[in-house]
Amino acid sequence: MRPVYKHGDAAYVVLEQKPISHFAARLDEQPNMEYVQLYMQWRQCDHVLRSDTHFMFCETIKDAEYVEMDDHSDIELMDNSDDLARVSTT
Repeated sequence: MRPVYKHGDAAYVVLEQKPISHFAARLDEQPNMEYVQLYMQWRQCDHVLRSDTHFMFCETIKDAEYVEMDDHSDIELMDNSDDLARVSTT
């Protein structure tokens, strides 16, 4: 299970953490943010958070959208118990 980090009103799934120094040429230099951006894209993340020591490459947890349905005639209940039994026995 991946850790969840709450920052302000948003919540993020932390996919990976890397030390800040990983993105700097030397330990006493600032990280190259272009490299951080490229790594974020490579990891297919949509957000990066920074702690004192690490970058956290994250995926934003989107809020659920409530959709009100007036006409329930388009809902069809399906009996998938055979499919579930087949999956669980293999």
